Amino acid sequence: MNERAMRAPRRYEISIDRAGLALGVGSVLAGGIVLGLLLLGGQRDPLALASGWMIGSVFAGIALTAVGGPLWLVMHVAGLRRPRHAALVGAVTAMAIFVGAQTYGFGMFEMPPMDNSAWLYRWLSALASSAVLAVIAAIIGVVMWRVAYRREP
Repeated sequence: MNERAMRAPRRYEISIDRAGLALGVGSVLAGGIVLGLLLLGGQRDPLALASGWMIGSVFAGIALTAVGGPLWLVMHVAGLRRPRHAALVGAVTAMAIFVGAQTYGFGMFEMPPMDNSAWLYRWLSALASSAVLAVIAAIIGVVMWRVAYRREP
């Protein structure tokens, strides 16, 4: 047998203070997405940029707590506590939220008549732009995991 097969699987522990710190770090990083979008949109007013970053951080914190928290709790209880699992949770939730927001709730809500002729473009655009945000959310998930978890002794 090789050495890796003989070792016990790595176990990770978390504490409530590190979980809270990870939530704060994730919120601040996600607020940076809003800041980046404002800068890409041409905003240069320092007060508007700071306000956008703070508001983005607050709403990201709410989303992380309301959506990501329960999903990560399920993953944690199931023993799926590795960085790749954190990346997966971040990417999948971001992809689902942003695609759903851009496609009228995955087509469940009525579209304006002018969008009927461009529904394929809307879906392709939603998938492409959401994929970029999903990659960023996966990175944020890994950073949050690194802040929150420590190996068990």
